[in-house]
Amino acid sequence: MTFRDLVKHYIPHKKSIEDNKILRLFAEYLHDPNIWHIHRRSSAGGAAIGIFCAFIPFPIQTFSAAILAIYLRMNLPISILFSFFTNPITIPFIFFYCYKLGSIILLIDEQKIENISLNNTTLYEWFNTIFLNIWEPLLVGCFILGLIASAITYSLVRLMWRFGAIIKWGRRHKL
Repeated sequence: MTFRDLVKHYIPHKKSIEDNKILRLFAEYLHDPNIWHIHRRSSAGGAAIGIFCAFIPFPIQTFSAAILAIYLRMNLPISILFSFFTNPITIPFIFFYCYKLGSIILLIDEQKIENISLNNTTLYEWFNTIFLNIWEPLLVGCFILGLIASAITYSLVRLMWRFGAIIKWGRRHKL
């Protein structure tokens, strides 16, 4: 199975994206064939957009990945797929290290981040006390790690695509 076949197997289909309530707002832009074609440039760009948007510390990763993919004319399904890099299992680790990196860069002493306890405090109180102390280093760390991760992802997808093409050409020449 080639990389292209693997990508085609796992990306969301055009119909499912068009049926999405939020993405339906962009229906006039969804007819652009460049956001649906799977080729080296659009696949790598879509993956990089998705990974960058995965580092947004608010629940708008998929929506922002879709908007950027449409605007930059990169592969929309791949950008949506890669935006799910952050999920309930990976979010605590990713955002913790984003916060630590942001604290180092901004030269801010790290705050003790307390858990949200429904018995002791409400979500509103947590945002007004703890989140207001950590938002700057968190955003700086997310932006920097998002840029680094998207550059690495772009390079890896291009490299995988290249190796796939080399293997495919090698098979053709053996015949």
